[in-house]
Amino acid sequence: MKKEELIDKIDSLRKEKNAIILAHYYQDADIQDIADFVGDSLALAQWAAKTTADIIVLCGVHFMGETAKILSPDKRVFIPDIMASCSLAESCPADEFEKFIELHPGHTVISYVNTTAAVKALTDIVVTSTNAKQIVDSLPLDEKIIFGPDKNLGDYINKLTGRNMLLWDGACHVHEQFSLEKILQLKREYPDALLLVHPECRKYIIEIADHVGSTSSIISFARNSEKRQFIVATESGILHQMQKENPDKEFIPAPPEDSTCACNDCFYMKMNTLEKLYLCLKNETPEIFVDEKIRIQAVKPIERMLEISAKYGL
Repeated sequence: MKKEELIDKIDSLRKEKNAIILAHYYQDADIQDIADFVGDSLALAQWAAKTTADIIVLCGVHFMGETAKILSPDKRVFIPDIMASCSLAESCPADEFEKFIELHPGHTVISYVNTTAAVKALTDIVVTSTNAKQIVDSLPLDEKIIFGPDKNLGDYINKLTGRNMLLWDGACHVHEQFSLEKILQLKREYPDALLLVHPECRKYIIEIADHVGSTSSIISFARNSEKRQFIVATESGILHQMQKENPDKEFIPAPPEDSTCACNDCFYMKMNTLEKLYLCLKNETPEIFVDEKIRIQAVKPIERMLEISAKYGL
């Protein structure tokens, strides 16, 4: 089926079924363009919590679909490819994380949103890269904190806040793979370019950045900057929105270490396609389900995150 025909059919099904399509910035350009809303993890969670649609199709990875279902249990939530997992979420199995918590009693547990529903159920507050600093800052200075699963983000937040949070040893395979040598070479080739870096990157990449921030923060920085060239160290799907908003600016993807490719893609994010989105809406499968006992526990830290985010205008 041709792309134009797929888009027409998706549009028809969306209206017929009162469905909303939410897409993460790391999705393919075609999916971003057809989505009702494109955003980062925090924005997608906020939209899932307030939508009046009967059906939510989350074009992202599995934990994002779970988050939408946790926040909207009365809605039917689908994801185009049920196998679209997340290396960071997989780095933190719930049973092992629970044992880690038990070994360190008396700690407030903060979990990055890139986790399974079962891990969120073990958590006191969920955070995203957009709001992590503000949420940590909102806690007393002497509060003992466990932060998981991303050690790079946790280390960065420790540095920003002066905390000494206990970090789970997890990481995102995309952000772990950026090559310092290749980025420095790009900086030599583009001396006027600013380096924009996601805080899931390794410390030595963050240290040479001109701006460190979430996907939405990176997009906003590029939009408001007077500079015309940017090297971008996060998943390459973000470049689509950046180029749409700034057609007169140049965005250079930071390359990974072990590849001849100039981009650094998330295999899981790219598993979703227009055809799979069409079939998902047509057949109403695959559907996301969350055990109700886990959902009741998992919704509490997400709601606390949304409350603090609203307080700080995030």
